[in-house]
Amino acid sequence: MSVDHYENFPVASILLPSRLRPAVEAIYAFARSADDIADEGDATPEQRLAALSAYEAALDRIAAGDSGHAPMFERLAQVVREYDLPLEPMYALLSAFKQDVVVSRYQTYDAVLDYCSRSANPVGHLMLHLYGAADEHNLRDADAICSALQLINFLQDVAIDLQKERIYIPLEDLNRYAILPGALDQASARPRWRSMMKFEVERARALMLSGAPLALRLKGRIGFELRMMVQGGLRILDAIEEAEYDVFLHRPKLTKRDWLNVFWASVRMKRQLKRVARVA
Repeated sequence: MSVDHYENFPVASILLPSRLRPAVEAIYAFARSADDIADEGDATPEQRLAALSAYEAALDRIAAGDSGHAPMFERLAQVVREYDLPLEPMYALLSAFKQDVVVSRYQTYDAVLDYCSRSANPVGHLMLHLYGAADEHNLRDADAICSALQLINFLQDVAIDLQKERIYIPLEDLNRYAILPGALDQASARPRWRSMMKFEVERARALMLSGAPLALRLKGRIGFELRMMVQGGLRILDAIEEAEYDVFLHRPKLTKRDWLNVFWASVRMKRQLKRVARVA
């Protein structure tokens, strides 16, 4: 999942084994601060890109085995050594943050998925490496879950992103439903908008469900944490539907009651796995 998803899924920090918390905190500090460089403050695009390039240089120094890092990167270097983490996912995150500085529109769904593969999927890869579960099958399903969470976040935050002059809904979809990008905030009450958002919600749900078996395969806390994330994402999609897709008037978010429902849905996912195993 991308760093933006921690608002929707705060349970992740509660379920983390204590032994992994320092490692996750080090990775999160790196990702969160880099994301802030791309998004926050009054820096120029050139200044943002330069700062992100400095982060890349710091990763280069970790890869080379250098010492004398700044405190945040020293903690990250220790985690990389201790868990033998790959640096490629961290470089991928930085490439996505750089892209946010210079790209504000995406022509196709494939282009959005490519962005997700660098803005969201790397976090899933790193978590699987921390848990020692980063095989090809798991990584593939994690990619589906993380990309789906990112897409759900985009649908949830259409209005917020528009204030930043960004549109993550593919332009090909807007064109297909005859919705002008320049009039996006005026489209929410129109049947064409609801039809398009219904399509986007169904596609994101299908992607999430395609990766959901990973949450049933993984044992222990990581499995339950992932089931909570899957069910939380699905609940956000339900909330978008219940709001009749008007994410401008009402930004869907999880309430305490929603989290209770998410918890029990996560428990039932595990029971479903046991029933399947008995039948097999």
